[in-house]
Amino acid sequence: MEGFYLDYENILAKISGRTARLGVIGLGYVGLPLAVEMAKAGFRVTGFDVQQKKVDMVNMGHNYIGDVVDNDLSSLAEEKRLFATSDFSLISECDCVSICVPTPLDIYQQPDISYVKASAQQVAEYAHPGMLVILESTTYPGTTEEVIEPLLTEKGLKIGEDVFLAFSPERVDPGNKQYKTKNTPKVVGGVTERCTELSALLYESFLEGGVFKVSSPKVAEMEKILENTFRNINIALANEMAILCSRMNIPVWEVIDAAKTKPYGFMAFYPGPGLGGHCIPLDPFYLTWKARAFNYHTRLIEIAGEINNGMPEYIVERVSRILNRGKKPLNGSKVMLLGVAYKPDIDDIRESPVLKIISLLEKEGAQVIINDPFIPKFTYEGREYLSVELNAENLRDCDIAVITTNHSCYDAHIIAENAPEIFDTRNLTAGIQSENVERL
Repeated sequence: MEGFYLDYENILAKISGRTARLGVIGLGYVGLPLAVEMAKAGFRVTGFDVQQKKVDMVNMGHNYIGDVVDNDLSSLAEEKRLFATSDFSLISECDCVSICVPTPLDIYQQPDISYVKASAQQVAEYAHPGMLVILESTTYPGTTEEVIEPLLTEKGLKIGEDVFLAFSPERVDPGNKQYKTKNTPKVVGGVTERCTELSALLYESFLEGGVFKVSSPKVAEMEKILENTFRNINIALANEMAILCSRMNIPVWEVIDAAKTKPYGFMAFYPGPGLGGHCIPLDPFYLTWKARAFNYHTRLIEIAGEINNGMPEYIVERVSRILNRGKKPLNGSKVMLLGVAYKPDIDDIRESPVLKIISLLEKEGAQVIINDPFIPKFTYEGREYLSVELNAENLRDCDIAVITTNHSCYDAHIIAENAPEIFDTRNLTAGIQSENVERL
């Protein structure tokens, strides 16, 4: 037991004195902002990534994540407070390691935790007594204890005595101007009480949002799934209301505006062309998959997924109907999509429903042109798409403009004045009364 107290007191002192060497595995939308905040607080941070391009960009101080301030990264790289590498043997020099790697779904809509497993294996290979390991990647309840813990114990390390293990879900919302990594509250659950205490101490040393401690990693893992499932289901309700309101000739946006005047018992969610990003479209299916092991069928979650996943088809159907009213077939029509990013004012197209809309339109023979001021070009299904200029000439030249992302730089009046037909899936044209504008 004496060794346990030495290991615990040692890492406790290092975190408190900000002399602990911190490691972050995965330098993407979660990992890089986390590493930057750690380094800004005075810690020396090593970032690990298998993509050499990201490693090189970090070490040159070149930012590629919208939520990171360019000058912060460049100064930290220059001062060597933040160093990136693809050499995972340097994990052995770290006192605390955060795992922030992707957790996608496979083609069968089942969790793919291969990135988590690979990272955990690297950590286990170079782990040492007195190390704190925290998983941040969103995953199904049980992953921390069922996947990562055995890898560490197989190395002869005892959790809560030799090494300390916890789960703390990432809460990154790209493009959010109010809440960033630094000021967003953190939830943390350790395998043991000591694991929780050390993890909370680490986060409190460089974040300002506060830390909420829970009783176990499973609680923290389930909490994260609940957050995103809540949003998924409520967006599905808004989408279903939009479909029904369209059939009943009732403006759904006005309905929602009226409902949200109630000061209690209602939270406004909005319809759209479908779900995007790495969290809301994917995370609920982690719970759906895990629930099967307990002989439970998550009917509500799966129905919500069906509704949201079906929105791109519904959007294309509405576009076709609008064109038909003008005696134009979808086949051969020029359709301008305004926005490819899955949410406004970012350059992120991960899981964007607009990609599926592009595919469906082209399958029907439509000529698709794209404008997105944040994405000059992108590749989808082996084809490169270039963003055209959003001007009066290009708007007049198309048969219909579909507003798929409500970027704040879009001028709804210019769009309405020049496009022959407009289908607005984001209510960007709110307040504009024009015969050529139809809203979701």
